[in-house]
Amino acid sequence: MKPFVSKLPATPVSIFSRMSQLAQTHQAVNLSQGFPDFDLAPELIQLVTTYMQKGFNQYAPMPGTFPLRECIAKKYQVLAQTIVDPETEITITAGGTQALFTAIGTLISPGDEAIIFEPAYDSYRPSIEAFGGKVIPFSLQAPAFRIDWEEVEHKITERTRVIIINNPNNPTGRILTRADIIALEHLVVTHGLFVISDEVYEHITYDGQSHESVLQSPILRERAYVVASFGKLLHATGWKIGYVVANTHLTAEFRKIHQFNVFSVNTPMQMAIAEYLSDINYYSSLPLYFQEKRDYLAKALAQTRFKVLPCEGTYFMLLDYSSISDLSELDFAVHLTQTAGVAMIPVSSFYTDNLNQSLLRICFAKKEETLDEAIDHLLKI
Repeated sequence: MKPFVSKLPATPVSIFSRMSQLAQTHQAVNLSQGFPDFDLAPELIQLVTTYMQKGFNQYAPMPGTFPLRECIAKKYQVLAQTIVDPETEITITAGGTQALFTAIGTLISPGDEAIIFEPAYDSYRPSIEAFGGKVIPFSLQAPAFRIDWEEVEHKITERTRVIIINNPNNPTGRILTRADIIALEHLVVTHGLFVISDEVYEHITYDGQSHESVLQSPILRERAYVVASFGKLLHATGWKIGYVVANTHLTAEFRKIHQFNVFSVNTPMQMAIAEYLSDINYYSSLPLYFQEKRDYLAKALAQTRFKVLPCEGTYFMLLDYSSISDLSELDFAVHLTQTAGVAMIPVSSFYTDNLNQSLLRICFAKKEETLDEAIDHLLKI
């Protein structure tokens, strides 16, 4: 009998699951996982119920309901001055992570290489490896986490197939500049690469800075999959609904895998989201909402021994604890959960080599009382 062989023998339990379990065990304030603890808009919940009562309870079309795809296309046209065909260039997915997995599976064959920028979202590596690809990590250093594109080019080989970017970036909270996009265009054209752009936090940027999607680049538009998430947009991470935008040819290839992986996504929720987001003003309200939370937490943390790093986007910020402890990031995160009653994520867990920079990631997508409770604990350190 042939033995069972794991495709991901070195892949451990997610750090998010580990820290959340630790928080539950020690009844700590859980600021580790990236999910809000406040309620969704009552109107959105009612819309889901309404569409269920109207009978929208069977399979949605494989690419997603047309009203939702049309809603997405309208968003790009109005906010990014970019034309996207709702019929042939948008696919609704079961969350952003499934979208990433399917896009990676569409592009990566055994032996292909994929460049990722670390600290990186933890699904990239195992997804690449599951399809027989090799991860080529490019390590970014605190506090700037800026990309040296000339150094990136030195990592490109004849086997390099794709570059994965995350903009705005989780966990650093940094956003890519126009110069970054131009440099990426150069690599794509020069080396014939594809791009997967994880843009799930596209509408959460601060201080007047705007997000630039790769869809706004005519060059990258022809070689990229863009991944987005309604979970982040609507404070409904448990709904697991996202989407992928790509040109007609790339979308057709994406759907070949998608149809036999997920096939279709929750119908009444798709219909509800399409109606709810028909008000284009919702998108502009989101940055202001989360910027208030960012500033509230940052001001309070200024009274502690932690140093707050700049946060340009997402609903995470990084805390430097180097003046508090010499422990590694994982050990200090565990210690903080057990003794101070606040759970965060060690940034080293987003690096292949567990790079220690004395940094923790904290989520501020929480109610004010939740943040206050955490601050009370951290002031005692």
